[in-house]
This record gives sequence, structure tokens and C-alpha cells, in this order.
Amino acid sequence: MALYNLYFSPTGGTKKVMAALAEALGGARSGNLADPGEVSVVFGRDDVVLLGVPSYGGRVPALAVEKIGKLKTEGARAVLVAVYGNRAFEDTLLELRQAAEKAGFRPVAAVAAVAEHSVARTVAKGRPDEQDLEALRNMAAVIRERLESGEVPEQLSVPGNEPFREYHGIPLKPTVTADCVGCGFCARMCPVQAIFNEYPSRTDLDKCISCMRCVKLCPCGGRILDADAVAGVTAMLEKAAPDRRGPELFL
Repeated sequence: MALYNLYFSPTGGTKKVMAALAEALGGARSGNLADPGEVSVVFGRDDVVLLGVPSYGGRVPALAVEKIGKLKTEGARAVLVAVYGNRAFEDTLLELRQAAEKAGFRPVAAVAAVAEHSVARTVAKGRPDEQDLEALRNMAAVIRERLESGEVPEQLSVPGNEPFREYHGIPLKPTVTADCVGCGFCARMCPVQAIFNEYPSRTDLDKCISCMRCVKLCPCGGRILDADAVAGVTAMLEKAAPDRRGPELFL
């Protein structure tokens, strides 16, 4: 049995959660579906693939659904992971399960976990923290037992409702500052190629999914969000979800 760790993680929050689970399960070959290019591996029936995505408005990012649909598998088992910014993950796991099943995977377990919000960075700041990581390690032990037993549920039960809640993105789009040096790194790393390679200061706002990868990765601080808008989003999220939410396991 080979273990693989695949995630869509523009800013690193989902990656941290996935790394904790993968390490607790014994280590895995990892790949970020937010990076350019496709995954060439064909996952065998005896393999296990951790599939992790962030929750965007309670949904799986459309590009992540598309990339999961392009994965090649001969019936590998899948552990599904939804990562969210402490408010709610709503239909994310159900949509992820359907995408995984459509691609040919056999979901055996699912996890929902919290990571620092990619826009309102003070919401769930520093998470996953040690309390989260300890909970994830304990969940990994339970997941390992299921994997070793060979049990595969006829259909893994996860939270969510159909039709899925509507999500049309958020109006917050990164803007370019005078600190931009035109290196083009943001353009090369943009998951949806919304930034022009020849003119990195220009962005196709219709393509941009507000994943905040360009803001996170820019080595010069050349991309930012409007501070007043971020403050408004932060206040809304803190009011909607004032209490700490922890990881959940679904078997």
C-alpha cells in the first residue's frame, strides 16, 4: 500500500492540516493541486490517497473539483479532508466525496479541520495549532485502523446538502502596490492564470478566485487587499463564529 497526500492549498493552511495527517499515517508522497501542471501518477487499488481542499463559502473550489476529476485511479481508497476558517464547511465534504467518487476513488473516511483564514488572517490565527495537531494525530490512528481492516463503506456518510449552496466568489481582489518589481512569480504560481505573465501588475478579475496565493507568496509584498474591506470581513466572521471549532472525523 502506497500513501499519497494531495491537496489544493493556495496559501498553506490546508497543506499544514494534510501534512499532520500524512505524518501521523506514516508519511506520504505529497503534491499541491494549486500548483501548475497535472498529476501523472496512476493510483492503484491498494493505494490510499489523502484528498484535501479548503472550503470556499461552504463549497469545494471549482478548480479543485476539476483537478480531482483529472486524477487517474484504479479504485484507490481516499481519505477526504475539508479545511475551513472556523465559520463552517457546509457542503464541502459532500461535494468532495462526489468529486472523488466520480474520479473512481473509494472514500473510507473524512475529516474537517480549521486553519487560519486566508483573507481575515486574525480569524483562527496560527491554526492548526498544537491542540488541533494532537486531535488530528488521534484521528489518524482511527483512520489507520480502518485502512488496515480493509473496510470500505458502501457510501461514506458526510455532512452536506443538495443542491449545494450557491457560491459566486467574493468581491475582494488583490491589488498591486509600488513594491511590485515585476518578477512574475505571482503569475507563474496563480492557480487560475489570472495574472498576466508579460505584465504581472495586471490581473484578469473575472478569472481571479480570490485564493490569496499571490498575496501570500509575493517576496516583495507587492500584492495586498484593501485594509478596510478585510476589517469588515473579519468583523463579520468573528460575529458569525465566535467560538473555537475543532477537527471532526467522519467514518
